[in-house]
Amino acid sequence: MAVRACGLIIYRRLQSAPSSKVTDGIEYLLLQTSYGTHHWTPPKGHVDPGEDDLQTAFRETQEEAGLQASQLTLIEGYKKELHYPVHGKPKTVIYWLAEVKDCNTEIKLSEEHQAFQWLKLEDACKFAEYEDMQATLKEVHQFLCSKE
Repeated sequence: MAVRACGLIIYRRLQSAPSSKVTDGIEYLLLQTSYGTHHWTPPKGHVDPGEDDLQTAFRETQEEAGLQASQLTLIEGYKKELHYPVHGKPKTVIYWLAEVKDCNTEIKLSEEHQAFQWLKLEDACKFAEYEDMQATLKEVHQFLCSKE
């Protein structure tokens, strides 16, 4: 049976000069794990019994980044499912997209992570080593650009 995890790809819009495109001011939140290879990832985690996928995504975001559901706006129309092996077992990760309402909201890391960064798309893709995560970030960015 596949391991199932859920999370949120979180972004913020920086207040920038009116002449720049809105999408130039978008930054994505990545957390650096304090275990294993110290990879960078959006907040995510395993689904608890009795919990639905979206509840898991919000709970994990609160636990790992200190962000309450009330501080986020869930973006309609975006949901991404990734499938990849971890230690030889299949894993499914489902991501939704959410924007922080206040771009200055404080991030409070749990013990599972040792650092966080707000990154523009290009840098976020460099930090997220895995190709499927890079592709997902680019897809999210295209999605946000198409909404404007």
